[in-house]
Amino acid sequence: MACGLKERLSADITSAMKGGEKTRLITLRFMMAALKQQEIDTRLEVDDTHVIAILTKMTNQRRESIAQFEGAGRVDLAAKERAELAIVEQYLPTPLDEAEIDALVAAALQTVAAVTLKDMGKVMNALRPQLMGRADLSLVSAKVKQHLGG
Repeated sequence: MACGLKERLSADITSAMKGGEKTRLITLRFMMAALKQQEIDTRLEVDDTHVIAILTKMTNQRRESIAQFEGAGRVDLAAKERAELAIVEQYLPTPLDEAEIDALVAAALQTVAAVTLKDMGKVMNALRPQLMGRADLSLVSAKVKQHLGG
């Protein structure tokens, strides 16, 4: 069974080809290649959850590249990465705002009855499915650590 995000990506590749959008086309093809590689590696068709995980990883890679390029004074390459990042982010769920993240963290802390830093893994495992692609998990991890007295 094909997934919605993968079908959308495929349709957008065709649209970008017809529209002559070179940067968009290259980025979309790169995204599709990552999905196909995952399917080959696992021998399973990716569903929307896997697509979001792969695209989240791609956004994190782009952000790291932007920081490195800016640090090296390569504004041209940083701009290219920013353009690609904007395209990849279009396929991710709407990001959560600070208040929504705080509410989810508080609920997860209560749900797993977390009181010490030893419980951090349980809390993050409870949060991960809700936050995948919608929040930077390293920032969420810092919030959880702060609540647990770290």
